[in-house]
Amino acid sequence: MKKSRYYTRNYGRLIRRDGQVNRVERVGGSTWRFKDLYHGLITLSWMQFFSLIFALYFFTNTGFAIAYLFGGDCLVNAKHGSFQDAFFFSVQTLATIGYGAIYPGTMYANILVTLEAFVGLLGVAIVTGLAFARFSQPTAKVLFSNIAVIAPYNGVLTLMYRTANQRNNQIIEAQQIATIVRNDVSQEGESLRRFYDLKLVRSQTPIFALTWTVMHVIDENSPLYGMTFEDFFQQEAEIIISLTGLDETVSQTIHARHSFIADEILWNYKFVDILSTTPDGRRMINYTRFHDVIPLLN
Repeated sequence: MKKSRYYTRNYGRLIRRDGQVNRVERVGGSTWRFKDLYHGLITLSWMQFFSLIFALYFFTNTGFAIAYLFGGDCLVNAKHGSFQDAFFFSVQTLATIGYGAIYPGTMYANILVTLEAFVGLLGVAIVTGLAFARFSQPTAKVLFSNIAVIAPYNGVLTLMYRTANQRNNQIIEAQQIATIVRNDVSQEGESLRRFYDLKLVRSQTPIFALTWTVMHVIDENSPLYGMTFEDFFQQEAEIIISLTGLDETVSQTIHARHSFIADEILWNYKFVDILSTTPDGRRMINYTRFHDVIPLLN
Protein backbone atom coordinates (compact mmCIF):
# COMPACT_ATOMS: atom_id res chain seq x y z
CA MET A 1 0.00 0.00 0.00
CA LYS A 2 1.24 3.44 -0.83
CA LYS A 3 2.13 5.25 2.36
CA SER A 4 0.71 8.74 1.93
CA ARG A 5 -1.55 11.01 3.92
CA TYR A 6 -4.37 10.72 1.42
CA TYR A 7 -5.06 7.55 -0.53
CA THR A 8 -7.15 7.63 -3.72
CA ARG A 9 -7.65 4.66 -6.08
CA ASN A 10 -8.26 4.68 -9.81
CA TYR A 11 -11.95 3.99 -10.35
CA GLY A 12 -13.32 1.00 -12.19
CA ARG A 13 -10.49 -1.56 -12.14
CA LEU A 14 -11.24 -4.85 -10.43
CA ILE A 15 -7.73 -6.14 -9.80
CA ARG A 16 -6.64 -9.18 -7.81
CA ARG A 17 -3.60 -9.16 -5.62
CA ASP A 18 -1.55 -10.69 -8.45
CA GLY A 19 -2.43 -7.78 -10.72
CA GLN A 20 -4.69 -9.75 -13.06
CA VAL A 21 -8.08 -8.34 -14.04
CA ASN A 22 -11.00 -10.51 -12.97
CA ARG A 23 -12.92 -11.96 -15.94
CA VAL A 24 -15.39 -14.80 -16.30
CA GLU A 25 -15.13 -17.10 -19.30
CA ARG A 26 -18.35 -18.80 -20.41
CA VAL A 27 -17.91 -22.32 -21.76
CA GLY A 28 -20.91 -23.74 -23.57
CA GLY A 29 -24.13 -21.87 -24.18
CA SER A 30 -24.55 -19.00 -26.58
CA THR A 31 -22.52 -15.83 -26.05
CA TRP A 32 -23.83 -14.11 -29.19
CA ARG A 33 -25.22 -10.72 -28.22
CA PHE A 34 -27.98 -10.71 -30.84
CA LYS A 35 -29.51 -14.06 -29.96
CA ASP A 36 -31.90 -11.84 -28.00
CA LEU A 37 -32.16 -9.19 -30.72
CA TYR A 38 -34.05 -6.50 -28.81
CA HIS A 39 -31.83 -6.79 -25.72
CA GLY A 40 -28.74 -6.78 -27.92
CA LEU A 41 -29.78 -3.58 -29.69
CA ILE A 42 -30.73 -1.87 -26.43
CA THR A 43 -27.43 -2.70 -24.73
CA LEU A 44 -25.20 -1.48 -27.56
CA SER A 45 -23.32 1.74 -26.98
CA TRP A 46 -24.63 4.76 -28.87
CA MET A 47 -21.62 4.66 -31.20
CA GLN A 48 -22.20 0.98 -31.95
CA PHE A 49 -25.94 1.56 -32.37
CA PHE A 50 -25.57 4.37 -34.91
CA SER A 51 -22.79 2.50 -36.72
CA LEU A 52 -25.03 -0.55 -37.04
CA ILE A 53 -27.98 1.54 -38.27
CA PHE A 54 -25.78 3.30 -40.83
CA ALA A 55 -24.34 -0.01 -42.03
CA LEU A 56 -27.84 -1.49 -42.45
CA TYR A 57 -28.98 1.68 -44.24
CA PHE A 58 -26.02 1.61 -46.62
CA PHE A 59 -26.25 -2.10 -47.46
CA THR A 60 -30.03 -1.92 -47.90
CA ASN A 61 -29.68 0.85 -50.45
CA THR A 62 -26.81 -1.01 -52.12
CA GLY A 63 -28.92 -4.16 -52.41
CA PHE A 64 -31.86 -2.34 -53.94
CA ALA A 65 -29.57 -0.43 -56.30
CA ILE A 66 -28.18 -3.74 -57.59
CA ALA A 67 -31.76 -5.03 -57.96
CA TYR A 68 -32.67 -1.98 -60.05
CA LEU A 69 -29.64 -2.56 -62.27
CA PHE A 70 -30.78 -6.16 -62.87
CA GLY A 71 -33.96 -4.70 -64.38
CA GLY A 72 -32.04 -3.01 -67.18
CA ASP A 73 -33.22 0.47 -68.10
CA CYS A 74 -36.16 0.32 -65.69
CA LEU A 75 -35.51 3.78 -64.20
CA VAL A 76 -36.49 6.73 -66.39
CA ASN A 77 -33.80 9.47 -66.72
CA ALA A 78 -31.15 7.24 -65.12
CA LYS A 79 -27.92 6.66 -66.99
CA HIS A 80 -27.62 3.20 -68.50
CA GLY A 81 -25.93 0.84 -66.05
CA SER A 82 -25.18 3.67 -63.60
CA PHE A 83 -24.88 2.26 -60.08
CA GLN A 84 -24.70 5.81 -58.71
CA ASP A 85 -28.09 6.79 -60.18
CA ALA A 86 -29.65 3.55 -58.97
CA PHE A 87 -28.17 3.96 -55.49
CA PHE A 88 -29.39 7.52 -54.97
CA PHE A 89 -32.79 6.64 -56.40
CA SER A 90 -32.92 3.90 -53.78
CA VAL A 91 -32.03 6.45 -51.08
CA GLN A 92 -34.92 8.67 -52.22
CA THR A 93 -37.34 5.75 -52.33
CA LEU A 94 -36.31 4.28 -48.95
CA ALA A 95 -36.79 7.68 -47.29
CA THR A 96 -40.00 8.34 -49.32
CA ILE A 97 -38.49 11.61 -50.61
CA GLY A 98 -39.31 11.23 -54.32
CA TYR A 99 -37.74 14.21 -56.10
CA GLY A 100 -39.17 13.02 -59.43
CA ALA A 101 -36.01 13.45 -61.55
CA ILE A 102 -35.69 9.67 -61.75
CA TYR A 103 -38.78 7.51 -61.51
CA PRO A 104 -39.75 3.87 -62.20
CA GLY A 105 -40.63 3.13 -65.79
CA THR A 106 -41.48 -0.59 -65.74
CA MET A 107 -43.62 -2.97 -63.70
CA TYR A 108 -40.42 -4.56 -62.34
CA ALA A 109 -39.21 -1.19 -61.05
CA ASN A 110 -42.62 -0.32 -59.57
CA ILE A 111 -42.68 -3.62 -57.67
CA LEU A 112 -39.21 -2.91 -56.28
CA VAL A 113 -40.25 0.65 -55.35
CA THR A 114 -43.32 -0.69 -53.53
CA LEU A 115 -41.20 -3.22 -51.62
CA GLU A 116 -38.52 -0.65 -50.79
CA ALA A 117 -41.05 1.92 -49.60
CA PHE A 118 -42.51 -0.70 -47.25
CA VAL A 119 -39.03 -1.58 -45.98
CA GLY A 120 -38.32 2.12 -45.44
CA LEU A 121 -41.51 2.70 -43.43
CA LEU A 122 -40.84 -0.41 -41.35
CA GLY A 123 -37.22 0.61 -40.78
CA VAL A 124 -38.15 4.13 -39.65
CA ALA A 125 -40.69 2.70 -37.19
CA ILE A 126 -38.19 0.20 -35.75
CA VAL A 127 -35.31 2.66 -35.45
CA THR A 128 -37.60 5.28 -33.90
CA GLY A 129 -38.87 2.77 -31.35
CA LEU A 130 -35.36 1.59 -30.48
CA ALA A 131 -34.06 5.14 -30.16
CA PHE A 132 -36.98 6.11 -27.90
CA ALA A 133 -36.48 2.98 -25.76
CA ARG A 134 -32.79 3.81 -25.35
CA PHE A 135 -33.45 7.47 -24.51
CA SER A 136 -36.26 6.65 -22.07
CA GLN A 137 -34.27 4.12 -20.05
CA PRO A 138 -34.03 5.35 -16.45
CA THR A 139 -30.41 5.82 -15.43
CA ALA A 140 -28.87 6.59 -12.07
CA LYS A 141 -26.06 9.09 -11.58
CA VAL A 142 -24.90 7.67 -8.25
CA LEU A 143 -21.30 8.06 -7.18
CA PHE A 144 -19.71 5.35 -5.02
CA SER A 145 -16.46 5.86 -3.19
CA ASN A 146 -13.51 4.18 -4.87
CA ILE A 147 -12.69 2.39 -1.66
CA ALA A 148 -14.40 1.13 1.50
CA VAL A 149 -12.85 1.29 4.95
CA ILE A 150 -12.97 -0.94 8.02
CA ALA A 151 -12.31 0.96 11.21
CA PRO A 152 -13.69 1.41 14.73
CA TYR A 153 -16.82 3.57 14.94
CA ASN A 154 -18.33 4.23 18.36
CA GLY A 155 -15.93 1.60 19.66
CA VAL A 156 -17.12 -1.14 17.29
CA LEU A 157 -15.34 -2.32 14.13
CA THR A 158 -17.42 -1.08 11.19
CA LEU A 159 -17.35 -1.38 7.39
CA MET A 160 -18.07 1.99 5.74
CA TYR A 161 -18.33 3.38 2.20
CA ARG A 162 -19.73 6.55 0.65
CA THR A 163 -22.43 7.17 -1.93
CA ALA A 164 -23.63 10.42 -3.48
CA ASN A 165 -26.40 11.55 -5.82
CA GLN A 166 -24.69 13.39 -8.68
CA ARG A 167 -27.90 14.90 -10.05
CA ASN A 168 -29.47 18.09 -8.73
CA ASN A 169 -32.63 16.29 -7.74
CA GLN A 170 -33.72 13.74 -5.17
CA ILE A 171 -33.98 9.95 -5.16
CA ILE A 172 -37.09 9.03 -3.22
CA GLU A 173 -37.20 5.96 -0.95
CA ALA A 174 -33.63 4.99 -1.79
CA GLN A 175 -32.43 1.71 -0.33
CA GLN A 176 -29.18 -0.22 -0.44
CA ILE A 177 -28.33 -3.89 -0.13
CA ALA A 178 -24.80 -5.03 0.66
CA THR A 179 -23.62 -8.61 0.15
CA ILE A 180 -20.26 -10.25 0.57
CA VAL A 181 -19.28 -12.97 -1.90
CA ARG A 182 -16.43 -15.27 -0.93
CA ASN A 183 -15.07 -18.76 -1.46
CA ASP A 184 -16.16 -21.27 1.16
CA VAL A 185 -15.36 -24.95 1.57
CA SER A 186 -18.07 -27.26 2.88
CA GLN A 187 -17.48 -30.04 5.41
CA GLU A 188 -17.41 -32.46 2.48
CA GLY A 189 -14.59 -30.48 0.89
CA GLU A 190 -16.70 -28.93 -1.86
CA SER A 191 -15.64 -25.41 -2.87
CA LEU A 192 -18.51 -22.96 -3.26
CA ARG A 193 -18.91 -19.28 -4.03
CA ARG A 194 -21.24 -18.16 -1.23
CA PHE A 195 -23.31 -14.99 -0.77
CA TYR A 196 -23.85 -13.48 2.68
CA ASP A 197 -26.07 -10.46 3.33
CA LEU A 198 -24.60 -7.62 5.36
CA LYS A 199 -26.97 -5.88 7.77
CA LEU A 200 -26.64 -2.11 7.34
CA VAL A 201 -27.05 0.40 10.13
CA ARG A 202 -29.39 2.33 7.83
CA SER A 203 -30.38 0.55 4.64
CA GLN A 204 -32.89 3.11 3.35
CA THR A 205 -33.55 6.81 3.37
CA PRO A 206 -36.72 8.72 2.41
CA ILE A 207 -34.71 11.33 0.47
CA PHE A 208 -31.29 10.78 -1.10
CA ALA A 209 -30.16 14.18 -2.35
CA LEU A 210 -26.49 14.63 -1.40
CA THR A 211 -24.22 12.07 0.29
CA TRP A 212 -24.81 8.92 2.28
CA THR A 213 -22.19 7.07 4.32
CA VAL A 214 -23.32 3.46 4.60
CA MET A 215 -22.20 1.39 7.60
CA HIS A 216 -22.15 -2.27 8.55
CA VAL A 217 -21.28 -3.17 12.14
CA ILE A 218 -18.89 -6.13 12.32
CA ASP A 219 -20.18 -7.91 15.42
CA GLU A 220 -20.68 -11.57 16.29
CA ASN A 221 -23.61 -11.80 13.86
CA SER A 222 -21.70 -10.33 10.93
CA PRO A 223 -20.32 -12.53 8.10
CA LEU A 224 -17.17 -10.40 8.37
CA TYR A 225 -16.63 -11.21 12.02
CA GLY A 226 -13.17 -12.61 12.59
CA MET A 227 -12.01 -11.97 9.02
CA THR A 228 -8.59 -10.40 8.58
CA PHE A 229 -7.00 -8.41 5.79
CA GLU A 230 -5.38 -11.59 4.46
CA ASP A 231 -8.68 -13.50 4.60
CA PHE A 232 -10.22 -11.14 2.06
CA PHE A 233 -7.50 -12.04 -0.44
CA GLN A 234 -7.40 -15.76 0.31
CA GLN A 235 -11.18 -16.11 -0.03
CA GLU A 236 -11.33 -13.72 -3.02
CA ALA A 237 -13.96 -11.78 -1.13
CA GLU A 238 -15.96 -9.10 -2.89
CA ILE A 239 -18.57 -6.79 -1.40
CA ILE A 240 -21.40 -6.09 -3.85
CA ILE A 241 -23.60 -3.04 -3.42
CA SER A 242 -27.03 -2.56 -5.00
CA LEU A 243 -28.97 0.71 -4.78
CA THR A 244 -32.55 1.30 -5.92
CA GLY A 245 -34.85 4.27 -5.64
CA LEU A 246 -37.42 6.44 -7.38
CA ASP A 247 -36.14 9.37 -9.43
CA GLU A 248 -38.43 12.26 -8.54
CA THR A 249 -37.95 13.94 -11.93
CA VAL A 250 -39.07 11.10 -14.20
CA SER A 251 -40.95 9.07 -11.56
CA GLN A 252 -39.15 5.89 -12.57
CA THR A 253 -37.23 3.34 -10.56
CA ILE A 254 -33.47 3.63 -11.00
CA HIS A 255 -30.73 1.16 -10.18
CA ALA A 256 -27.03 1.45 -9.44
CA ARG A 257 -24.48 -1.10 -8.38
CA HIS A 258 -20.87 -1.21 -7.30
CA SER A 259 -18.42 -3.65 -5.76
CA PHE A 260 -15.32 -3.59 -3.59
CA ILE A 261 -12.65 -6.26 -3.84
CA ALA A 262 -9.91 -6.87 -1.28
CA ASP A 263 -7.59 -4.27 -2.82
CA GLU A 264 -10.32 -1.66 -2.43
CA ILE A 265 -10.99 -2.20 1.28
CA LEU A 266 -8.65 -0.34 3.60
CA TRP A 267 -8.23 -1.22 7.27
CA ASN A 268 -7.87 1.41 10.00
CA TYR A 269 -8.61 4.34 7.70
CA LYS A 270 -11.38 6.90 7.82
CA PHE A 271 -12.98 9.12 5.21
CA VAL A 272 -11.99 12.76 5.01
CA ASP A 273 -14.77 15.08 6.15
CA ILE A 274 -16.29 16.80 3.13
CA LEU A 275 -18.94 18.85 4.97
CA SER A 276 -18.20 22.42 5.98
CA THR A 277 -19.89 25.77 6.46
CA THR A 278 -19.39 28.82 4.27
CA PRO A 279 -18.79 32.26 5.83
CA ASP A 280 -22.42 33.20 5.21
CA GLY A 281 -23.65 30.13 7.12
CA ARG A 282 -24.52 27.80 4.26
CA ARG A 283 -23.52 24.13 4.28
CA MET A 284 -20.98 23.09 1.64
CA ILE A 285 -19.98 19.66 0.30
CA ASN A 286 -16.55 19.23 -1.25
CA TYR A 287 -16.87 16.43 -3.81
CA THR A 288 -13.24 16.82 -4.87
CA ARG A 289 -12.28 14.92 -1.72
CA PHE A 290 -15.13 12.41 -1.88
CA HIS A 291 -12.76 9.42 -2.25
CA ASP A 292 -10.02 10.59 0.11
CA VAL A 293 -9.22 8.77 3.34
CA ILE A 294 -6.66 9.24 6.08
CA PRO A 295 -5.09 6.63 8.40
CA LEU A 296 -6.27 6.41 11.98
CA LEU A 297 -3.78 7.45 14.59
CA ASN A 298 -2.81 4.55 16.85
